[in-house]
Amino acid sequence: MLNQRLVGALDDTGHGCVISQPMPELKKGYVLVKVYASLISPGTELSGAKKVRGNKTLKPTKVMPFGYQNAGEVIAIGEGVTDFKIGDRVSCMGAGFAQHANYAVVPQKLCCLMPDNVSWEEGAYVHLVVTSLNAIRRLQPEIGEYLLVVGMGIVGQFAARIGQLAGAYAMGCDVHDFRLGIATKWGIDGTICAKDAAGCEKICADFTRGRGFDMAVMAFGEEGTEVIKNVAKLMKVTPDTHHMGRIGLVGGLSATSTWGAGLGNLDLRSCARTGPGYHDAAWEIGESSYPDVFVRWTTRSNMELALRFISEGKIDVTKLTTHRVPLRDIDDVVAAHIDNPNATLGTVLLMDH
Repeated sequence: MLNQRLVGALDDTGHGCVISQPMPELKKGYVLVKVYASLISPGTELSGAKKVRGNKTLKPTKVMPFGYQNAGEVIAIGEGVTDFKIGDRVSCMGAGFAQHANYAVVPQKLCCLMPDNVSWEEGAYVHLVVTSLNAIRRLQPEIGEYLLVVGMGIVGQFAARIGQLAGAYAMGCDVHDFRLGIATKWGIDGTICAKDAAGCEKICADFTRGRGFDMAVMAFGEEGTEVIKNVAKLMKVTPDTHHMGRIGLVGGLSATSTWGAGLGNLDLRSCARTGPGYHDAAWEIGESSYPDVFVRWTTRSNMELALRFISEGKIDVTKLTTHRVPLRDIDDVVAAHIDNPNATLGTVLLMDH
């Protein structure tokens, strides 16, 4: 019987490490997964490390396991599990569950069967795909509309691509040419460097054929007051000079704004999480449900759709992978994300069994 596992962690100096800890209890409604690959979410997971790494006055005193998306094989099931059997290939998500670990214990509704042609590495992207999918759903795109995505990290890349699948023309904006290059290579309709403030309005006007953007996604986690002001200028505008459109806030940014005349008729929409169900403990373990007839898109059905898109080649997550390393080298890729963001995007951690 397995009683220990290896887990990727961050210490309080911003460095990655691998620790051994007791295997979590296989409770009712949970499955035990032998993990083969996990994915780092650099924006969410490494924001704290970025602030402290390099501070020579700090000494490591504690470590914190992290991660929330992985893929592997079900090797044991808890009481009441009906969705899976031993041997199933699953993609998993959830903070505190689908960690960077060689074994994970995950609620059954936060796991999803993987199509046969989806690899472990591709399946490990699922949480960020459904985060982006939920954000685009919140913006209610219509065919032919124009979408601006600010911040072309992993979530921003997926938001732009899913916007395209929904029928929109998508433009990505970032300060890093490297990320914009990836967006171009995997088919995002247009890109613009945020440092090119002088030519930004003309480029965006040409892209939208003079109409302005119908919607925008803010996919970054920093202070965003000035960014929102600048994006507002690029949105569509009425003859009486009021800006209109929908702006989705998916990153952990903070911003202040004057309302009414100061913001025009723009809609700011918070786009949290991955869809209904996530963080509903009873739903996660299968003790309650959100019937399809009332709630068509839950976190689980979003996961199923995300994996279908990957399986059918409509979302090619391999285009975003820049690093593939064993779990033991986790500090190397933490350093890469923090020290060289202009050459790092998707980092897959591979488990050695």
